[in-house]
Order: sequence, then C-alpha cells, then structure tokens
Amino acid sequence: MSNQIQSKITLELTGRDRVSVLFRLILVAPIAIFSSSFSISDATNGWPTAFLVLPALLALVFREVYPSYVLNFNKALLGLTTRIVAFVLLLQDGYPSIESDPRVEITFPEIDGGKKLNRFLPLVKWFLAIPLYLVGIVYFIYALGLTVFAWVSILISNQYPEWCAKGVVGTISYWNRVAGYAFLLVTDEYPSFNL
Repeated sequence: MSNQIQSKITLELTGRDRVSVLFRLILVAPIAIFSSSFSISDATNGWPTAFLVLPALLALVFREVYPSYVLNFNKALLGLTTRIVAFVLLLQDGYPSIESDPRVEITFPEIDGGKKLNRFLPLVKWFLAIPLYLVGIVYFIYALGLTVFAWVSILISNQYPEWCAKGVVGTISYWNRVAGYAFLLVTDEYPSFNL
C-alpha cells in the first residue's frame, strides 16, 4: 500500500445529463454552502480553514500521536470535498452525497496513531511543499481547460472525452496527495509531481 492518499473516482463518460451539466455551477450551491459551514474564518486575515490541521500538528509534535477522531474528520471532509469537486468538474452527474459514496473513494495511508510519522517534520511540511503548490497551479489551469473542453463536448455529443477525464482525475488526485502531505500530515513521503 502506498504512503500517499489514494483517490478513486468512478467516471461517467457517456449518457450525460446535458441540463445538469449546463447549470452545474448553480446546482452545486447548496452542497457548497453545506461544505463551507465547516470553515472557520479568522477575522484577522479572512482565510477559511476547515481541516483540523493545528490539532493534528500539535498532537504529532508534543505527543507523537495522530488522534483518530481528527483523522476521521479530515478523511470525511476530504471525501466530501472530492465529491463536490468531481461534480463541479463534470466527472459525475449524480449530486454529491453528504455521506460516503462508493463513486468517490479516498484511501488514507496507515499511520498507526502517528507512530510512523516524524515528530518535527509537520512544522516545515507546508514550506517544503512550495514546489508542489507551483506545479499544482499549472495542473489546475490544465484541468480547468480540460473541463471547459469537456463541457462543450457533453453539450454537443453527450460524452465526456476519456482523455479529458484522466487529466482532471489526475489533478484531483495530485492535490489530494499534496493536502495529505502538507496539511493533513498523514504521510512523511514527499508526493510525486506526476498526475
């Protein structure tokens, strides 16, 4: 088993719902509001935070343990976020579930309560991941272009091109691996730069 977060998304390539695809950004509003309800905005800088990063970091540094309830919350929230992103990026027509859904599976690496994780690396992982963020921005722009092409393709031919889907899924998987390393702190293995 890999030491990275694994993302598996079941694709819907043919027989797409054109009306749903046409109004996708409007349809996603309720689940986006639900998802954003987990965010806490800091009044000083306005940046929302949803994942339990600080409790995981403090527990790893001071107690050398990753609390299971923090891990479960972060895993559930990453799964919800991935379901929403898959819906917005047109990979699926089914509305994202607020419960776990077999169409989108997120698998975290075994961390055994944090005993396999370096105690002090969480203090600098966010900084070490700067090259990953830069490459991720390029991948994001690439996935956005593929999604626009797929949107037009679905409206015209009722099909999502497979090569577009592979690029978009690869980008989602890449960002999940980066999040697992730099913010969720579930692995010490530096993520690869490939999709």
